[in-house]
Amino acid sequence: MKKYDVIVIGAGHAGIEASYAAAKLGCNVLLLTIDTDGIGKLSCNPAVGGVSKGNLVREVDALGGLIGRIADKCALNYRILNRSKGKAVWATRAQVDRFLYPKIARSFLENSKNIQILKAKVKKILTKNNRVYAIETNFGEKFSAKSVIVCAGTFLKSKIHIGLNSFPGGRLYEESCDELFDSIKKLGVGLKHFKTGTPPRLDKRTINFSKLQKQLPDMDAEPFSNSSGEIPKDQMSCFIAYTNKKTHRIVLNNLSRSPLYAGKIKSQGVRYCPSLEDKVVKFSDKDRHQVFIEPEGRDALEVYPNGVSTSLPFDVQVDFIHTIVGLESARLFSPGYGIEYGLIDARSLYSTLESKKITGLYFAGQVNGTTGYEEAASQGIISGINAALAVKRKKPFILARTAAGIGVLIDDLVTKGTDEPYRMFTSRCEFRLTLRESNADIRLVPLACKLGLLEDEDYERILNKQNRIACQIKKLKSKRIFLNGRKITLFDILKRPGINFSSLEEHLEEKTKEAIVQREIEIEVKYEEFLRRESLWLKELKNLHKIRLPKVDFSKIPSLSNEVVEKLKKFKPHSLGEALSISGITPAAILNIYNFIKKKHKDGKQKKVNKNRS
Repeated sequence: MKKYDVIVIGAGHAGIEASYAAAKLGCNVLLLTIDTDGIGKLSCNPAVGGVSKGNLVREVDALGGLIGRIADKCALNYRILNRSKGKAVWATRAQVDRFLYPKIARSFLENSKNIQILKAKVKKILTKNNRVYAIETNFGEKFSAKSVIVCAGTFLKSKIHIGLNSFPGGRLYEESCDELFDSIKKLGVGLKHFKTGTPPRLDKRTINFSKLQKQLPDMDAEPFSNSSGEIPKDQMSCFIAYTNKKTHRIVLNNLSRSPLYAGKIKSQGVRYCPSLEDKVVKFSDKDRHQVFIEPEGRDALEVYPNGVSTSLPFDVQVDFIHTIVGLESARLFSPGYGIEYGLIDARSLYSTLESKKITGLYFAGQVNGTTGYEEAASQGIISGINAALAVKRKKPFILARTAAGIGVLIDDLVTKGTDEPYRMFTSRCEFRLTLRESNADIRLVPLACKLGLLEDEDYERILNKQNRIACQIKKLKSKRIFLNGRKITLFDILKRPGINFSSLEEHLEEKTKEAIVQREIEIEVKYEEFLRRESLWLKELKNLHKIRLPKVDFSKIPSLSNEVVEKLKKFKPHSLGEALSISGITPAAILNIYNFIKKKHKDGKQKKVNKNRS
């Protein structure tokens, strides 16, 4: 039996990061995949990043991971989301080449001296005395390891649905891993199924783009990775189409042929990325829904119609696509489909993503209940780091939710679990301004260097960046100019709406050319008070269990959703700490309650003072 330090099962976005991180920490890694050409395959939307997700990509990069570097090497289009809001909440999203991405991912892994890639299907995880020691493949070969990481994506006992027809498969034309599912179940790990889906792919030669709204790229966006150069100049555009009443009528007339509404699909789907069927039924007051027509590759004929994920029969898909203006003659390359797939209850894991039942067995990615490449990559790198540290008998690496978006993601999964596919949102993070996309490197590169995932020069670069930011802010505070007849600091001028740092540089001796450094200076200045409040809230967070909840009508608290109010009334938590442990109660909701209690207490004291005075 050949021996390895770490075995990684599955080569999706979680598997890539897990194997690469473990290998960088000096472990001998075996990466097992059903299809070596499918390494890093973009199963659904060929895009990386987005609101909150862009932060995860940058955090993985800051820890020495790959998703940002790969995306930058094959990016077709960059967009800055949340642009109408302040720079602290800007989010980067890139359309990437679906055909080039796996090749680049595979190249990174093949060029790592500590990784061996093997095309094989795992059917058993072997344990002894509640400790993993090996895996067995479909061809009977056994490989031993001190740590095993399961990154099975949507392949655990999965079923594909197209209309009322269904068949096993982890992706269209790719087989399901039923034996691995059964093996995990026998280990006593809790399992269930979720549902997701994807739209049909269209032939761009048959689309009338002149009828569609053009969406230009943002040429001032920054690449995801610190190791990347400038973004490409020859970026491609996306386009926007819309469904209409005819589209919706076809969907409604065929609901009896939908596995979702005929009862064939019983698993919980993605709430925030619903199928077209769900959108038409649940938002019946809407006459149209956006469809983003996105390129799948620079030289590819396929385009991705983002917004019409469906599991309706193929003939119905053809009919409703043809009702959309600009797509009247569109040909379908492949049908959209729904997929039910197996996953574990992430509450059975430690924050290292190691199983509480089986020592040395880790789980990462969609198998933990998440959805999205970015969430998978985030878990992958943490599981890979910890599997390697366990092999070397070193202290585990845990990112607190106060330190990174990755920490929020994992803490949510292992403490609350999820009853639907989990997607990362900024609202899940109580420190969304402090843990922003633009300072991910400053926050995490020092930790990565300490672990040995990055080099000393990376640490020096971050120190240099921090010093430049601090130095310029100091100069802004000390430099005064006359404005409207009085002297005022550049710092106070920069706080004003519509004023940017570059417009004030003529008053400073040293220029700052890097846009990302200028952006950080602006954020630190303009958000000074908000960041100070978050810092105070960070200190209070350590004492949440000491903050008692008085009798209060939660429905009177501004910004609390009906769901949060209902859960608070149902569970009746005694402290803010207890409230935060309730599934579905977000940190943002806790902050609203905290501020409400604080204000109520302050108002009560003031009334008492006024009464005594009178």
